[in-house]
Amino acid sequence: MVSEAVKVDFHLREFRWPEDLQVVLDLWQRSGPGVQLGRSDTPQEIYKKQQRDPDLFLVAESQGQVIGAVMGGYDGRRGLVYHLAVDPGCRQRGLGAALMEELEVRLRQKGCRKCYLLVTRENRTAIAFYERHGWEHMDLVYLYGKEFN
Repeated sequence: MVSEAVKVDFHLREFRWPEDLQVVLDLWQRSGPGVQLGRSDTPQEIYKKQQRDPDLFLVAESQGQVIGAVMGGYDGRRGLVYHLAVDPGCRQRGLGAALMEELEVRLRQKGCRKCYLLVTRENRTAIAFYERHGWEHMDLVYLYGKEFN
């Protein structure tokens, strides 16, 4: 039986460096296996990202606490969504949808016409979430990566 979710009052705002750093890192770490942190998630790398696209790094805040975050990017051609996460105790209440909707609005305002995001195959919850919000599976490529030391 599914219980009715309690409404959470929240507002969205841009990530603040350095005040939000540790709470957002903690949020990502406790969000489950869907958010996979790596070498690009050190404070120094997050700082560089935030400096490049400060308006595309958003948090959801309730009663002074960060309860959701999404980091987006735009390179002038394509957008990319990184690390959407909502506090496990606040899920199923529209926070993730609100973060994504605001990020999409901001990407469109920059002229972005296409955006991508990555989801692991086993993250069925995230896959269902994104599909409900108009994202389409693209079985077009093999993903290749290369780390630079």
